[in-house]
Amino acid sequence: MQDKTIDYVLRATWQAVVKMYNEEAAKFDTTMATGFALLSIDPDEGIPSTALGPRMGMEATSLSRTLKSMEERGVIERRPNPNDGRSVLIHLTSFGKEKREVSKEVVLRFNEVVKEHVSEDELTCFFKVTEVINELISQKKIYKKETVTN
Repeated sequence: MQDKTIDYVLRATWQAVVKMYNEEAAKFDTTMATGFALLSIDPDEGIPSTALGPRMGMEATSLSRTLKSMEERGVIERRPNPNDGRSVLIHLTSFGKEKREVSKEVVLRFNEVVKEHVSEDELTCFFKVTEVINELISQKKIYKKETVTN
C-alpha cells in the first residue's frame, strides 16, 4: 500500500466502477454515460441542456454525442425552454423514464452491496476524505496558478 498514491487509488477504483457499470449497461444495450445522463435529468421538469454537462462533469463534445445517441434511441426529446427562447430543455420520453428506473436500480444495488461490506463509520470517513479532496481542488490549494516568465 505504501507505493500507491491517493490519485492512483482514486483512478484505479473509478476505472473499475466504470468498467462494472458499462458491463451491466451492455446487458441493456446502453452505456454508463447514458445511464448517468438518465439519472441527471429531472423526470418531470427536464433539464436545460447547458446545465446537464456540469451536473455530469462532461465536456460539451462528449455530452453532445451522448445526447444525440439518446435521442436516436428514443429515451430523450429536446423541447424549447418556455422561460428562455434561446435554450432547449432535455426531457425524458416514457421509454426514457423506464430506462431511468433501470439505471436507478443498478446504482442502488451497487450502493447496497458496498454498504453491506463497509461500516457506516468507514463510509462517513470515505465521504469526508473525498469532500476534502474536492474542496482542495476547487479552492486551488494543491497547485497555485503561477505565471510563466521567459
